[in-house]
Order: sequence, then structure tokens, then C-alpha cells
Amino acid sequence: MQQLGSHIQEIRKLRRISLTELAKTSGVQIATLSRIENGKMTGTLASHLSIAKALGVDITELYQGLREKTPDPIKANTPLESISTTNDKVSCEILVRQASTRKMLPTILKIEGKGTTSQEQREALSERFVFVLEGTVILKVKDQAIRLEKNSSLYFNASMPHVIENPNSQTAKLLSVLTPVSL
Repeated sequence: MQQLGSHIQEIRKLRRISLTELAKTSGVQIATLSRIENGKMTGTLASHLSIAKALGVDITELYQGLREKTPDPIKANTPLESISTTNDKVSCEILVRQASTRKMLPTILKIEGKGTTSQEQREALSERFVFVLEGTVILKVKDQAIRLEKNSSLYFNASMPHVIENPNSQTAKLLSVLTPVSL
């Protein structure tokens, strides 16, 4: 079965439209288009609508022939994918296979002592849930600082600027779930 990204790429090439032209006419960043075409991310409904319009096709044509696969279960002792971060004190482990095809992105976030994540601000309507498994963190959302200790959680609008800090010397470990998926 053909994936969404390769289907978009096929339509784009049939219409002899370059990736740069598609980015310009759709308003979707070229890096995002490249990730979608290469199956690294799925994009959003809004981006799909913009791409379809720029390609001169109905949105249903983008999804034609696509069918959602049943997720592969993750078994104990199965190695998971890690994401390197821009910071040597923060690491992230993805808890699902084929993350770019999922509707949410569950991860284990590890922040070493005195470490801080980079500031994030996801696309509009993004949501994030964090649950502290070990340690204590300070989650700064917009202009509010919220202290979270082991077994506490926070659900928030991820389109607001946010940073997670570990004020202690021990490593903090969090379960983080982000929707929609963006790597």
C-alpha cells in the first residue's frame, strides 16, 4: 500500500511541480514537505488541504488508496528509537514504531541534573501531556512556572512556548505524549 508522502510526491512529479514550487504555492515549508514525502512525518489536515489545493487535486485524491495499518505492539526488551536532541543533557526515546504514521507521539524524556530542554512551541491545536516518572521538573509554559514531582502530571496547549527544566542534580524521567505528531 502506498504511503501518503510517496503518493503526494507521485502527484507532484506527474504535474511536473518542483518541491520548491509546491512549498511556495501551498505555503507549507519545504522542509516539512520533504519530511512528509519521505515518510518522516504525516503533516496536519491543514497542510494536506494546502498541498492538495496547490497540486490542483481534491483532498480525497491525496488519501485515495491509503488505509491505516494496525499498529505493531511494542514487546518487552524490544529496542526503541532514540531521538538525539540539541542539548547533551536531554534525550528522548520514542515508544512506538513508525512514529510519523501515528496520531500521538509517546516518548520517555530524560533530563540530566541541571538540564533544560530547548524552548518548544508546536503548531496550533497541539497538545502535550507529561507525567513525571522520576525526579522533579519545572515546566515553564508561556509566563507560568509549574513544579512537577514524581507521579504528578500536566496536560497543556503545546502551541504555547514551553521549556522543561530539571533543577536538581539527579536525572529526571518523564512520560511525554504529544499530538499531533511532529518530530
